[in-house]
Amino acid sequence: MRRRLLLTTDAVGGVWTYSLDLARALSEAEDMVVLLAVLGPEPGNDQLTQAAAVPGLQMVMTGLPLDWTAESEEEVREAAAALAALAAEGEADLVQLHTPALAVAPYPAPVVSVVHSCVATWWRAVRGDGPLPEDLAWRAALVREGLAASNLVVAPTRAFARSLQVVYDLPQAPRCVHNGRHAARKAATQQRDFAFTAGRLWDEGKNVAAFDGAAAGSKVPFLAAGPLTDLSGEERQLAHAQALGTLSNEDLAELYASRPLFVSPALYEPFGLAVLEAAQAGCALVLSDRPGFRELWGDAAVFVDPTDEQAIAAAVDRLIAAPAAREALGLAAKKRAEEFTPALMGRNMLDQYETLLAAPQKAAA
Repeated sequence: MRRRLLLTTDAVGGVWTYSLDLARALSEAEDMVVLLAVLGPEPGNDQLTQAAAVPGLQMVMTGLPLDWTAESEEEVREAAAALAALAAEGEADLVQLHTPALAVAPYPAPVVSVVHSCVATWWRAVRGDGPLPEDLAWRAALVREGLAASNLVVAPTRAFARSLQVVYDLPQAPRCVHNGRHAARKAATQQRDFAFTAGRLWDEGKNVAAFDGAAAGSKVPFLAAGPLTDLSGEERQLAHAQALGTLSNEDLAELYASRPLFVSPALYEPFGLAVLEAAQAGCALVLSDRPGFRELWGDAAVFVDPTDEQAIAAAVDRLIAAPAAREALGLAAKKRAEEFTPALMGRNMLDQYETLLAAPQKAAA
């Protein structure tokens, strides 16, 4: 009998990419039906085209709020209850949630919570160890409750798993399953001398301010792709780097094919799919010196203090001035990226599913 997985996602950032890559990998590795439940803003036309290309994917636009944009705890609890009802209606054998906050309802099937990010670990990485403001404290409390209610918790790096364990005082760290990404099939073009970053530029954790500041001290252009305006309408400004706006996957692949230096001075990055995409294209990597990036990229990247704009600019200029070193670093990143494929991610998640389904289940939340 074909197993049925209810997989929740949002279309705002990297969770969408992760969800489609996982759904495709599961459909190719095992006879599994994936019901993709989309929360928050509906996907754009480009995203819908991506989803349509995943074999057998069934998609539901729930209209439910995202946990990090909901205005109250009650909204999140109602969203969780609605997802539990959807799981029952869809006869799901397993539920995979993209945030533990949605695990605070009784589900009719075992629940896997994959923690892509959370407000408490974000706050600690970006703002320090001070107390959470009220608007984040209740969200973190829901995550804590959901972590306890989940049958299994997974994180994309061991470093992030340890951070979750410390912040939420968990008896053990979540399991680690590294993310994977399909490499763009784009032939390399002539290498161009500029620094590039991509992602949700409005997110303070991405630290685009340091990227922008470094642009003022570098000899080469700095380009940034991604939205500068958050869901509330607040917009960040770039004074020195060039903002490209949100690019399609095809346009990003074209840009990566020219193998710029990819720079991520992120203060908070549980995995970093944009880094992986750049590495797959052979871009040399200049990354913030954070445990997660060290775990993933080892000696295949240059690491810098993300708060030191001059150090970021200097690292970029050194590589630009040393083409052989830059080429070797790009090749090392590309080789390392071969370890992060959707197929491997899918197999590892299937192993987690099998272990969970074979184990006695604790009572529902």
